[in-house]
Amino acid sequence: MRVVIAEDSVLLRAGIQRLLADEGIETVAAVEDGESLLGVIAEHRPDLAIVDVRMPPTFTDEGLRAALRARELTPDLPVLVLSQYVEERYAVELVSAGAGGVGYLLKERVADVAEFVDAVRRVARGGTVFDQEVISQLMARGRRNPIDALTPREREVLGLMAQGLSNTAIARSLTVSDGAVEKHVGNIFAKLGLEPSQEEHRRVRAVLAYLERR
Repeated sequence: MRVVIAEDSVLLRAGIQRLLADEGIETVAAVEDGESLLGVIAEHRPDLAIVDVRMPPTFTDEGLRAALRARELTPDLPVLVLSQYVEERYAVELVSAGAGGVGYLLKERVADVAEFVDAVRRVARGGTVFDQEVISQLMARGRRNPIDALTPREREVLGLMAQGLSNTAIARSLTVSDGAVEKHVGNIFAKLGLEPSQEEHRRVRAVLAYLERR
């Protein structure tokens, strides 16, 4: 079996490669961002892509969006998402993008090497493997407002956005860096399902969603 790995953590990337190698699974490419993932998939045509969700440059949902794009270009490509987060909207799209060969595991809940390797092989064969927590969140997704998925800090940032504050003003108000605010804003857009192509309107739409929830 030949796999590609997209993971921004050097240590984790190397660890996965070593673990797979011990099981006779070849890693033909290991990259740290979504754009590179698309390139190595086109070059190597692997049997499986193992993908993290949050990678450079914004650390929001680049990995999942790249996986979705990869499935568009190579519809039969099996994808195993291995992440710390459940990005619900994109997880649903990933499942809907093909007839099988998809998995979503949470890093912190992968406690057994044999189970992980079994998941890798099952997804590569066209099966599906989902962490129970992922299933629970996806089932609850349709029953709650997207605002509920925001962390307390993200809701605080969104509340200040609703007051008309710029990112710099929000950073000053919360006594954090501009970069921290930009990351929170990116997470807010991702969780509310506001696509990057809607840049001109995303801030307004996020505020409207916040006001409607109150």
